[in-house]
Amino acid sequence: MKWNNKLVLLLLTLTLLFPVSAFAAEKKEKSKGEFEIPSHVLNISKENTFPNSTEDQEVIEPSELAKELMDNVKVPIKNPDLIKMLNESALRPSPIAIGYRGMIYLGRWPLNYHSTETTINWEYQPINENELNNLGGDTNQTLNYVQQEQKEIKGALTNKIANPDDVKKMMLFTSKDKTKLPLSYETIIGKNTKKSNSYNVPVKKLGKLESFAPAVNEKGQVTFGEVYLELKGSKKALVIKNVTKQGIGAWIPIQDHVSFSYSLK
Repeated sequence: MKWNNKLVLLLLTLTLLFPVSAFAAEKKEKSKGEFEIPSHVLNISKENTFPNSTEDQEVIEPSELAKELMDNVKVPIKNPDLIKMLNESALRPSPIAIGYRGMIYLGRWPLNYHSTETTINWEYQPINENELNNLGGDTNQTLNYVQQEQKEIKGALTNKIANPDDVKKMMLFTSKDKTKLPLSYETIIGKNTKKSNSYNVPVKKLGKLESFAPAVNEKGQVTFGEVYLELKGSKKALVIKNVTKQGIGAWIPIQDHVSFSYSLK
């Protein structure tokens, strides 16, 4: 009887655990493939007749002084321009400056960006259309992609915010890190760019190949604060006052990628 009770308990435990494990595995798999490039989206970096420059962001590492100052504030500082300014600061308060006090206002800065949602629109902007009329033909024909005109695709913030350039940098860095995609606020598809992908157009059919530029839609929150440098004798500290937060969104194109949609009529 005791053995039967143990067996029932074991089976019940396995039954309860299995759905949770399956759900966790499914969630992990979904997260893993969330930003994978689908088969109808092709890389044209080699074929593009306009050579886009890669928007590599400089990673600013804080100096020992900047790191010491930032470690002692509660609000995380991720703004590379602010970190760069702190790196360039040379503070050497005199050890005999007894009783000296001072507060230096460094300005109101966007301190960090927190991402809440990152999605991809693979058909963000139409850029080209190729057609092949085989209505009166007697054999199948092949339609290929050829870029008719040069197209410039620009990203932007979706609403107004202070220090937009600083905010755009932080959002771009975050999106690149999350998606591992070649993102840029501006990308150009050159005229006569071609790709070897081909589409069959049967007899008595009209083939249409539409092309789109994909882009990432990034949404999140920016933390702002007034930054002060406080000096007390030989001690120095960073002080953040009047902290506020603002929601923000941005469209960031995926560089040198084209999404294709083929249809027959």
